[in-house]
Amino acid sequence: MRQLVTVLGATGSIGKSTLDVLKRHSDQFQVFAITANRQVDVMLKQCLEFQPKYAVMVDESSAKLLREQLKHNASSVEVLSGSQALVDVAKADEVDQVMAAIVGAAGLLPTLAAAQAGKRVLLANKEALVMSGQLFMNAVRDNQAQLLPIDSEHNAIFQSLPLGYGQDTNYKQQISKVLLTASGGPFRGWSVEQLNTVTPAQAVKHPNWSMGQKISVDSASLMNKGLELIEACWLFDLKPSEIEVVVHPESIIHSLVQYIDGSVICQMGNPDMRTPIAYGLSWPERIQSGVEPLNLFEVAQLNFEAPNHQVFPVLNLASQAFEAGGTAPAILNAANEVAVAGFLREQIPFTSISYLIEEALNACTVESASNLDIVLQADSWARQFVEGRIGL
Repeated sequence: MRQLVTVLGATGSIGKSTLDVLKRHSDQFQVFAITANRQVDVMLKQCLEFQPKYAVMVDESSAKLLREQLKHNASSVEVLSGSQALVDVAKADEVDQVMAAIVGAAGLLPTLAAAQAGKRVLLANKEALVMSGQLFMNAVRDNQAQLLPIDSEHNAIFQSLPLGYGQDTNYKQQISKVLLTASGGPFRGWSVEQLNTVTPAQAVKHPNWSMGQKISVDSASLMNKGLELIEACWLFDLKPSEIEVVVHPESIIHSLVQYIDGSVICQMGNPDMRTPIAYGLSWPERIQSGVEPLNLFEVAQLNFEAPNHQVFPVLNLASQAFEAGGTAPAILNAANEVAVAGFLREQIPFTSISYLIEEALNACTVESASNLDIVLQADSWARQFVEGRIGL
């Protein structure tokens, strides 16, 4: 029997890559639902190709337009709209796996709903775990959900951990450190003065990966790595001090685990998200992903360097937010999302992103993240604070 899959964020780069892998294994998987915000043209093509039961457009006017176009094409796909519809297709009884690939805080509620419904959650939305932390991990545990990391770095760590990870509570005693790799983004080696004048077009031009605008800017500022550090702490029960960020410009080694016997185990491969996606869908087995095998002779050499925390201060801010606990990571994430949006609209310089995040963290009163309402209130407060600082 084929597994039914909901793809949250189907029109983004992760969503498209997921559908590509699913298409290669139509004998094993069937698309149950796909979701998007406003990209009607892309959704129409995906609906006609994959014929999901449901298509969700968060924006109502976009949903209306998609309904009309599908009717014109005599398609039976049912179009839903609104945020609640995202939750509904994530927790639907028929669904086996949910690819959580909505960018930013918007992905929290449907991703959490999938965990609460006991699904296999393929987590590509790091912000959901950054924001809700213990609440999310409790939902996974209490509902016997499976949580598999899809970010290339966390997937690499997952592949490099002991075989008993998840069952053997003593696995951590074997590990001395996790090495989280970062490409360094387009501004690796730049000074603060140079960063003051960069443009959005420069920031979204990643040297190795094809990604959306927001995550590309996060990669350029290294906030993407800061969020990944917080995510890794929750996923693998680590402290920030047990994780070392290593800049690796080639993006061939996706992360490493250092063991107490001196061994260092890593996962390597071409920078293509279909590899971790395929592994998540098929785990504990492996299936074809469509990714070309790594040619070490073409790679020739691999380079590593330490990140510059003075030029890219968001790494320290992320560590501090995790250590502060409670609502601090949600504030960090929300402040970053608003600041990045302001930069992309050319309302603030690139270097103001980190300043605004730090201001928000310093201005907030961190509360215990004991329920989702408190987390969402902190998220809202941080957004309003940074919008006020930008002058929106």
